[in-house]
Amino acid sequence: MKNILVPIGTNPDSYFTLQYAVDFAVEFSSTIFLMDVFAVSSKTGGLSNITEKVAKNSKERIKEVIDRVDAKGVEIKIASYNGDIADGLKEIDKELGIDLIIMAPRSNDVKEELYLGYTSGKIIKQTDIPTLIVPKGTTLKPMRNILTAFKSGILKRNRILNPLIALKDKFGATVNLLMVKTPGYTDEDLQINTALMDISSKLTITENPSTYLGVLEHFQSQKPDLLVVFRRKRGFFKKLWEKSTVLKSEFSAPTPVLVLSVKKD
Repeated sequence: MKNILVPIGTNPDSYFTLQYAVDFAVEFSSTIFLMDVFAVSSKTGGLSNITEKVAKNSKERIKEVIDRVDAKGVEIKIASYNGDIADGLKEIDKELGIDLIIMAPRSNDVKEELYLGYTSGKIIKQTDIPTLIVPKGTTLKPMRNILTAFKSGILKRNRILNPLIALKDKFGATVNLLMVKTPGYTDEDLQINTALMDISSKLTITENPSTYLGVLEHFQSQKPDLLVVFRRKRGFFKKLWEKSTVLKSEFSAPTPVLVLSVKKD
């Protein structure tokens, strides 16, 4: 995980997420790109001058966030983008090659009832980059127990698992699998990718109306340090395909959540 992208918004607590990312980068000798997105309409008069001022203010705000963390020798670079955040992520990924996004569940949205705010939800919904969602105030600790939950064991490419394998190897973690049989499952769904089975220690099969309800049922008994789910068109965060927010009443995790994408493949 060479390049890590950390999107920040106007939330004054952004430095918590950046500090976690720095501690994470220390473990993997990564470079951090701190990303801020701003939007200046092309209809605005004196566009060039205004864009320049907004970009300058954005960089100044980012530098203030950087000054609040202990960088620990990690290289932190600034990546600003004028436009939509999803487009910005794609452009930056194309230019730099981003291996992982680390972000808070809620970036700009401070509504306490939300687990995923609008911006963070949009990132999960529209990007194919592996994303680590880190609750506010979380400090990095060894991930000894990893719970990987899914409703279909089919993975088209083994490389989807690379971030999970890297974490397992780094922390000497135990990976437990939770297969959730949801209504309408097929026999094909029950076929589990060989590479996924090879890195796991235990498989639990349960039946629930949805994947995240299955996770809620088993989360307390397994007490994972990390929850891993897959980003599918109708996967774990199913409601994100209907809207870009997730209520805490729908789902909330006290531990980091790693979202791996299967959409590219």
